[in-house]
Amino acid sequence: MSTATERFLGDVEVSRTLLGTILIVEDSPSELELMNHYLQESGYNVIKANGGKEALEKALSHSPDVIVTDVVMPGMSGFELCRALKRNPATQQVPIVICSSKNQEIDRLWAMRQGADAYITKPYTREQLLRAINSVAI
Repeated sequence: MSTATERFLGDVEVSRTLLGTILIVEDSPSELELMNHYLQESGYNVIKANGGKEALEKALSHSPDVIVTDVVMPGMSGFELCRALKRNPATQQVPIVICSSKNQEIDRLWAMRQGADAYITKPYTREQLLRAINSVAI
């Protein structure tokens, strides 16, 4: 981890610790690229996964500092991914940010019960994404 840095995002000043590596789990190519752009532009190293099973493998092999995942994905949902990551001793301490179009309070509550550390809804701004990641920084 690097030292704390100040970043200026439009009129919003965001103070955060540079985390290093973020694993993005998203099955929509356009959403994946948008998030990748925001995070790389902000100084993060990004690893991409198109689904839950691929994300589990990459989480174990790359040891990301934070995982940002969608919920609705084929094969394994973001909730299932969350549970699997939190049950594995090698990944249980990695903070997870859910980024989903599911915007009901019950979705947020369920995500937290599955082990998520933060929840943001789509569409999101760059600032909202970075704040969510900053909020889970250890």
